[in-house]
Amino acid sequence: MSVESVAEPLLDDPADAVVRVRRAAVCGTDLHAVAHAEHLPRGSVMGHEFVGEIVEAGPAVRAHAVGDLVVGADFTACGTCWWCRRGDHWECPHRRFFGTGAAYGPPLAGSQAELVRVPFADTVLRPVPAGIGLDAAVFLGDTLATGYAAVRRAQLTPGDTVVVIGGGPVGQLTSLTAQACGAGTVVVVEPVADRRSLAAREGAVVADPTAADETVAHLTDGRGADAVIDAVGGPRGLDTAFSLVRRRGTIVSVGVHTDDAFALPVARAFADELTLRFAIGDLMRDGEALVALVASGVLDPVVVATGTVPLDDVPDAYRAMAQRRTLKTLIAT
Repeated sequence: MSVESVAEPLLDDPADAVVRVRRAAVCGTDLHAVAHAEHLPRGSVMGHEFVGEIVEAGPAVRAHAVGDLVVGADFTACGTCWWCRRGDHWECPHRRFFGTGAAYGPPLAGSQAELVRVPFADTVLRPVPAGIGLDAAVFLGDTLATGYAAVRRAQLTPGDTVVVIGGGPVGQLTSLTAQACGAGTVVVVEPVADRRSLAAREGAVVADPTAADETVAHLTDGRGADAVIDAVGGPRGLDTAFSLVRRRGTIVSVGVHTDDAFALPVARAFADELTLRFAIGDLMRDGEALVALVASGVLDPVVVATGTVPLDDVPDAYRAMAQRRTLKTLIAT
C-alpha cells in the first residue's frame, strides 16, 4: 500500500459523474482484497465507501448536478436492466465494484482518493439529506447497507433472539439495525474484548466465542437463536452459525467468502428445516430506509468509527485495522 499521484479521473460515458471525495473509509472488504491480491492489478486505487461533491457530470446525468453532496453505493448498476428493475442491483450485468480490482466485475478505480469517477451516476449516487453529517453518511453506501440487508433477509419477527457473529463494523451495525427493527435480544459473539464492550454499550448481550453456546442456550431455554447473522465469513463463521440456530431458524451470511466449498450439514438442515441465505448491502435499493434510520436518530453508525486520517496515513490505517488495533477508520480528503 502506498500513496501516489495518479491521473485525474475523466468522464468516460455520458452517464458518468466525477465526485470530489470529502469522506471515505477503510473497510474489511478492502483488507480481504489486499489479502487476495491476485484480483488487484498493480496500481489499483482502493476504496469503495465515499461521500463528496459532484464536480463534473455527463450530459445523460439527470438526477444530480454539479455541486450536489452525494453518497455513493459501493458498486455500480445500470438501473434499467431486468435485474435492476427488480431491485437486484448486485446481479446487474454491468456491475463493477469500486477499488477491488477484478474480484466482482471489471476493475474500477476506488474512492480512497481526491476524485472518483462514478458510472451510472443517476443510479449509483444518492443525495445526502440535510442533517446527516459526512461521518454518518459514509456508512450508508456499504457498512450500514450490509447490516440492514442482513436483518432484512433474516425476516425478523418482533421479539426474536438474534445472534450476530463478529463484532467488526458490519457486525456492530447489524446489531444496532436488528435492535431498531424489533429484535428482542441481540447477542454479539466476538473474541476481542474492546469490541464486545462496544456492543454491550450499544445494547447487545455479548459473548466470547467459547461461551456462545452456553449464552444462547440460556437466553432461549435451550432452543437456539431465531436468526443468526454471520458477519465474519468463511467456514468458521458458518459453522458457528449452524451451532447456534434453532430448528426452523434462519442463517444469513454477509461476511466475505473466498472458499470454493463448505461442508454444509445437510442432514441437520433438512431435518430441522433450516434456511441459509447470503446477502449483499445495496444503497440503491434500500436508501430510503437507511437514510430514515440515521436521520431519525434511531441509529448512529458513527459509534464504530475509531478515528479519521488524511490520505497520506491510509496505509498505516490498513495495518492498524488488520491487526485489530482499530475498528473503523474514516478518511478526510
